[in-house]
Order: sequence, then C-alpha cells, then structure tokens
Amino acid sequence: MTPLVSVVSGPRARLFACFLRLGTQQASSLQLHTGASLAAKNYYEVLVLGGGSGGISMAARMKRRVGADNVAIVEPSERHFYQPIWTLVGAGAKQLSSSFRPTVSVIPSGVEWIKARVVELNPDKNCIHTDNGKEISYKYLIIALGIQLDYEKIKGLPEGFDHPKIGSNYSVRTVEKTWKALQDFEEGNAIFTFPNTPVKCAGAPQKIMYLSEAYFRKTGKRSKANIIFNTSLGTIFGVKKYADALKEIIQERNLAVNYKQNLIEVRADKQEAVFENLDKPGETQVISYEMLHVTPPMSSPDVLKTSPVADAAGWVDVDKETLQHRRYPNVFGIGDCTNLPTSKTAAAVAAQSGILDRTISLIMKNQTPRKKYDGYTSCPLVTGYNRVILAEFDYNGQPLETFPFDQSKERLTMYFMKADMMPFLYWNMMLRGYWGGPAFLRKLFHLGMS
Repeated sequence: MTPLVSVVSGPRARLFACFLRLGTQQASSLQLHTGASLAAKNYYEVLVLGGGSGGISMAARMKRRVGADNVAIVEPSERHFYQPIWTLVGAGAKQLSSSFRPTVSVIPSGVEWIKARVVELNPDKNCIHTDNGKEISYKYLIIALGIQLDYEKIKGLPEGFDHPKIGSNYSVRTVEKTWKALQDFEEGNAIFTFPNTPVKCAGAPQKIMYLSEAYFRKTGKRSKANIIFNTSLGTIFGVKKYADALKEIIQERNLAVNYKQNLIEVRADKQEAVFENLDKPGETQVISYEMLHVTPPMSSPDVLKTSPVADAAGWVDVDKETLQHRRYPNVFGIGDCTNLPTSKTAAAVAAQSGILDRTISLIMKNQTPRKKYDGYTSCPLVTGYNRVILAEFDYNGQPLETFPFDQSKERLTMYFMKADMMPFLYWNMMLRGYWGGPAFLRKLFHLGMS
C-alpha cells in the first residue's frame, strides 16, 4: 500500500516531517528488550494486567519503584500497537507497519512477561487466574485491560468485512480495508458511523470523514460523493469550543450530519446500512452506500464485567482523582477499562500514568495520595491531510490547552505533532514511563506569558 503523501506540500512542511521521521528512526534503536520467562513466579509485588499503553507505561514506572524482578505483565498478544495512528493508516497517509512493534521489545527490561490471558480476578484473595491454568498472587494490582470491540453486536458483522466497500479504523484486520474502500470509491454515499456505547478515541469516527472528504477533493471525486456522518450522539463533540469549530467545517465542506442514529445492521452483499432512530426506538432507515466506515460498539472486557472490581456497567470502579479502586485499596485501574468520566484516549492514559505512579508510591509508604487527576485528555481532530484541531479538556469539558494560541483553529503544526511527534513520544518516552502528559509544558508556556 502506498501512502498518500502528495497532499502535504511545501518545502518547509516536508523538511520538518523528514526531520521528525529521522528522529523516530534513530530513537528506535534504543528500544528496551526482554523475553517471556520460561519459569514465571507465582507471586509479584506489582502485577500488571494488560500490555497496552497503560500497562507498559505503569510497568516501567513500577520497575523503578520496586525493581524489575518484582513486577510482571500479563499479556497474550505478541504485537503492541500504537492505535492512534490508524486514523492516518485508514486514509493512506501512514503504513500499517509503522503502528506496531513486537511486545517483547516494549516490555521494560527485566520485567516478567507472562504470555497468557486473564480469565478470573479474585481481589479478595489477591490473586488472578490465567487461561493456562496458573494462579498468580500479588501485593498490588494494576488493571490496564483496555476496551473490547463488539462488532458482532451489529447484525451482519464481522463477516460483512469480507465484502468490499467497508472498513473500520478500529481493528488491525480492517483498517487497511478503509483505505481500499476510499480508493475504490466512484460515486454515491460515503457513510461514517458512531455507536451508542462508550468508545476509545471518540473523535476518530469523524476524523476519517474529514480525511475522506479531502481525498475526494484531491482525486476529483468530491462532486460525486454524498458524505454522511450518522452518530448516536446528540452533538458533534462534547466540548463547545471545539464543537463550534467543527460545525463550521461541516457546513463549509457540505457534510451531512444526522444525530441520534445508531447502526444496527450491515447488509454488505447489498451495500446497505440500517440505522435505528434513538429518539424513536424501533424506527429504522436503510441507506445504500458506496463506502462505509464502521465504528463498532465497545464495552469493558468480558473478564471484567463479572469481576468484583467492576461497577454496575462492567468498568473497573476507581476513584476519579487517584485511580485507586473504591473497594480494594491495593487495586488500581488505568485507561479505557476504567469508569473514569473522561474520554478514552492515549493522551488520557499518559496523564493518568503520572498520577497513578504518585498514588501508588504514597500508598506503598502508608501515606494518603495527594496528586489529583483532573480528567485531562486530548483529541487531535484531524480535519485534513495537513490540518489538525488539537482539543484538550478536563472532566468538566473545559478546554485545558497546552499551547499559547487558540487550539480550536486548524493548524499544520498540530498535524505534524499528531503524525510524527506523538508517535516518537509514545515509543520513546511514554512506554518507558517518562511521559505523563503535557502538564509541564502548559505550566511553562503560561509562566512565559505571565
């Protein structure tokens, strides 16, 4: 697959992008290496469930707290993915291969990798069970199991992905199908969906819409495309400042947005999508498509839904300021699997990792956590192949911006940050436990402006 690079033009832009890519390539040689032990222990001072962004980041931090020999990660997958880049992969601007590395290469050196799947949590006995029949005990447990994709909750999926014209940027198996559907588009409806559940990276379903519109313009197909965004939500974005900016873009680019519309069925053989009107349950509408991008329903992982650590909705029940479990003081949660009332993004995980590190360090000393998580999260809203609106906000939906300019404006610099700088920070800083979000940059800029 050849990335669509021709849409980013200008010598300065190309030079800056090349510089960032070169830095990323040079830094890749510094990756930490370890291996799955052949003789894993059955007790660890800190046990981490999940080898995603939150799990790896916290394992690196805990290694510095208690030593590598006292930390283990339970994770079945042999590949670790940087999923935020899949928006650009689905639009042909990045290669899928740039989004993953072997799990063995990102686990902190010396930390035990237990290559298995968690099948039961027993916090009353301070132990977990894995799918290979092992019981592992702990003193402290960090749950970082991410979020579950539930394509099967849409009738006709996932088998519908065997047909052309349909893709999804949320799965490694379907993200390249989005780019193929985009390339194969001739004329008709291009439909983009948002489900009636919590999702990770809630801006992603509309990012691919903006990128597709830009691609249609670039390839001379825009006049033949009817672009539709059907969302189960009642607004385009949860923070007014950025919602207002997006509404202007939607109007300028003649995009059709329909609210309270939830995808319930895909008839891939007929290229039809069926939507339910959430304001009038039972009322449905069938829309034919030439291209369909599906954002699947999502939920807490099944192993958590029936666990004692879950709340009534199945999410890990943690204090929203300290990330400590509400009922089990030696259990903690981070990232998408928690019930933290903020958007589920990698940026949120970065901010949470710094807070959780401080929380656990104080609890280990029998002290009360002082540092409070304010709900910081970030969503780089990609509005074209060279433009991004950088949304940053807190629990209250109030902008919590890093830079000393209006971030609701589309900017080329923010695109380069999304496409090149953030992957560099992720692989070389966040996963090593050295990046806790941009709070220090915000303070630096604000001090400089005062």
